[in-house]
Amino acid sequence: MKRKEYQTVSHKSSKKSLVLKISIMLVASMLISLTAYGLYLHKKAETAAGNAFEAISNREKSELREEAVKPLEDNVSILFVGIDDSEERGQGDSNSRSDALMLATLNNKSKTVKLVSIPRDSLVYIPEVGYEDKITHAHSYGGTRAAIETVEELFEIPVDYYVKMNFDAFIDVVDSLGGIEAEVPYALNEKDQFDRNTVQLQPGLQKLDGREALALARTRKQDNDLERGKRQQMILQAIMKEASSASSFTKYGDVIDAVGDNMKTDMTFEEMKSFFAYIKDGMPRVDTLQLDGLDDMSTGVYYWSLDQESLDETRDILKTHLGINGDSSSYTDRSSESEATEFASDHEHSN
Repeated sequence: MKRKEYQTVSHKSSKKSLVLKISIMLVASMLISLTAYGLYLHKKAETAAGNAFEAISNREKSELREEAVKPLEDNVSILFVGIDDSEERGQGDSNSRSDALMLATLNNKSKTVKLVSIPRDSLVYIPEVGYEDKITHAHSYGGTRAAIETVEELFEIPVDYYVKMNFDAFIDVVDSLGGIEAEVPYALNEKDQFDRNTVQLQPGLQKLDGREALALARTRKQDNDLERGKRQQMILQAIMKEASSASSFTKYGDVIDAVGDNMKTDMTFEEMKSFFAYIKDGMPRVDTLQLDGLDDMSTGVYYWSLDQESLDETRDILKTHLGINGDSSSYTDRSSESEATEFASDHEHSN
């Protein structure tokens, strides 16, 4: 080989080597940055979880459980409580009504979720006071414990954990994710969280900020509590979808800040981390359930009178998903395996 040709080959080889070295350095830098950011998020989340932790006195587990559940091993249930404890309405956390109640059951084997929205005006038995009333009043009668016991009484299943957020946290979480995509069913004119300004939306699929998402979740002027529950389920799913997307990784710090002091839960940080298994492969399958009923003004006060057949069917679905026998305390592997088989079949069909 001639000297000039050798120098050219050598020069090209040197350039390739340099590009390779730079690429490796860039990748290494990115990995170091991501690791550092991950550690930062972990510490930040751990601190936020510690501030949000609020155990219910003398309630280490549901009375319907023989022993406390382990999220990494067991099927569990979580009650989401949305409250309006704004100063504008003269309320505080201790006497606020629940503006939204949603119960989620999580099947550990299939990594699927059942989500049922409970209409706020549902006429149910409230153990705290010993008589029937609107379920929205349970929280104002006895706080989180009363709300949990009322839901356990309604569905005859244990509530293992609760997550309680006010309107400020909801708005800030949606905004920190950069908004969510949701279907607005009709032209909307709804008061904002302060009951001052009006939020106006046109029908159609669109990107909503936190203030707009809250208005859509709360309104019931043009429909009823059942439709309101469907919208709240849709919005919660939209938040989960956005949060589980890879593009939201860099937003998690803001999400943690958004939750801040506006959320309370009896889940420890370690228990919270267990639930990441449900989103490690992306958005999990979420089946939404509705409680059918009728408008009832027979007493002169408006109630949502639950349809017994619909309630019984929902109870059975939730019990099966949790793998619970009739005694509401034991697990059946067969139920979990059935759920996993159903999920695999549906997944195969969708592909």
